[in-house]
Amino acid sequence: MTSVVNLTDVARKTSSGYPQPYNVAVRGRARAVLGNLFGLDQFGVNVVTLAPGAWSSQRHWHESEDEFVYVLEGEVVLADDAGDHVMNQGMCAGFKAGSGNGHHLKNLSEKPASYLEIGTRLQTDKAHFSDIDMMAIKEGGVFRFLRKDGSGF
Repeated sequence: MTSVVNLTDVARKTSSGYPQPYNVAVRGRARAVLGNLFGLDQFGVNVVTLAPGAWSSQRHWHESEDEFVYVLEGEVVLADDAGDHVMNQGMCAGFKAGSGNGHHLKNLSEKPASYLEIGTRLQTDKAHFSDIDMMAIKEGGVFRFLRKDGSGF
């Protein structure tokens, strides 16, 4: 396993596990999954690039996993329970597990934006989506998306 990688050599993941129509908002999101390259299993590390108009995710919060973002380039808008917050290069935000503060990033600018994303990596978790009829159950490290009443899509 290598100990040094150049970000330009890392493949980007553009797919989403969200069911339709909830996956549409994240089109234009590209994630370089870095933690896996080093065998990290306690926390995830990604560099995410959002094309103009793209969202990082649907607005959500986790019961058991902490999240942290640091803007590397461009401008994003953090939407959370307190409203919208413009974030530029060098700004960061964190979300404590169980806080109930639904959040996501949106690129409302005309240029791509990128940020560092770091979060807990547990085998089990539950994510709640603030604005839509969806929840996610994580078992064995894999999220399954369901409606809030537990039924499938």
